[in-house]
Amino acid sequence: MGGSGQPMRAVAAGVLLAVENGQSLSQCLPPALSRLAINERPVLQALCYGTCRWFHRLDGELRGRLKKPLRTPDRIVHHLMLVALFQLRFSEQANYAILNETVEACRALDKPHLTGLVNGVLRAAEREGAPEPANDADRFSHPAWMVEKLRHNWPDDWSGILDANNAQAPMTLRVNALRFSRDDYLALLAEASIEAAPTRFAPFGIQLDRPVPVEHLPWFADGAVSVQDEAAQLCTTLLDLGPGQRVLDACAAPGGKTCAILEACGDLAEVVAIDESAARLPRVQENLDRLDLTATLIQADAANTEQWWDGNAFDRILLDVPCSASGVIRRHPDIKLLRRETDIVPLAGIQLGLLEAMWSILKPGGRLVYATCSVFPQENHRIIQRFRKQQDTTVLVEPEVSWGRDMGAGRQLLPDPNSHDGFFYAVLEKPEA
Repeated sequence: MGGSGQPMRAVAAGVLLAVENGQSLSQCLPPALSRLAINERPVLQALCYGTCRWFHRLDGELRGRLKKPLRTPDRIVHHLMLVALFQLRFSEQANYAILNETVEACRALDKPHLTGLVNGVLRAAEREGAPEPANDADRFSHPAWMVEKLRHNWPDDWSGILDANNAQAPMTLRVNALRFSRDDYLALLAEASIEAAPTRFAPFGIQLDRPVPVEHLPWFADGAVSVQDEAAQLCTTLLDLGPGQRVLDACAAPGGKTCAILEACGDLAEVVAIDESAARLPRVQENLDRLDLTATLIQADAANTEQWWDGNAFDRILLDVPCSASGVIRRHPDIKLLRRETDIVPLAGIQLGLLEAMWSILKPGGRLVYATCSVFPQENHRIIQRFRKQQDTTVLVEPEVSWGRDMGAGRQLLPDPNSHDGFFYAVLEKPEA
């Protein structure tokens, strides 16, 4: 049984309906999980994440099996059948249990008039097997607009990007360099029988062979290590941090990069972390507290510098802008349902505006690192190109690194199924006055 006495699949269907209506899994899943026993929570999470990951393929199959769409008041039953199809196609649970329990879940949702339809559709799906996908959107389980945009932007890589988005992301750690060397922490993991290896590019990164609960990680509660993708860790290698610098982390929540900056250089004068969301800033403070680090937290729209800036320019600025998050879909498969093609142009406007504002508060001789977790050029190197046309004195730094692709105005990492997420970085310096 699931939350509020409902079967697990009924709870999952409700979560998926909320996602379809615009809520992220990070918004609607935690309340559902909190109503469950601890041992049930991983099951619900796997159902919701898995169904989102394969939503477009499963939805294509289900629409082909339905003679007509369900009425809006019955839409939750559509999602209930998607959950069942996910289990039929991608789980090892016995088919008879999936079918029987889904029919019971339909009754629990107060939809007894649809139990015959649910039973008939799922029995046909079991008997006939998965159909051949009708198009690339179904085949790769992504929205059609995203498939076409990736095909256009990355003609030699688009299918690999889509496949990587459907893979399970590895669990990657960032060692707190103020506490341990990477080799020392690898030794602690070995003592705990947790298999792991150093990341290829991030100097303090460790990738686990398989995910483990964070409470199983040695000294996690005491700040020895954090969970952070390798691509996200690379920001500190580009900032060229040094003692006495005043550093700004704009758009900072949930604070992983803020903490990485503080760990990378223990003698910084100050780190200021800004985020517009009052709801997300406490998470930044929680991460700082666990790692025994200190930063100045400000709730504000970073672009509105008159609202929050004290007039003292920054030596270093990390600008990790709001973006489509198209590079981290494997970790957040609900992006496939939430993001729209019409979002890209407004996001690009926000990104360019933030870049202009941050440039105005960067010291002469200072460095700004522009970052996104996107693979769309419109949010990445094209933003840098547009900005440099406006600021003709900008110096584009070409870092000597072995990762990513040189886009002429920054470096692009595409998602790697065995390694890092999709990410973009550009390094800009302001000439001395």
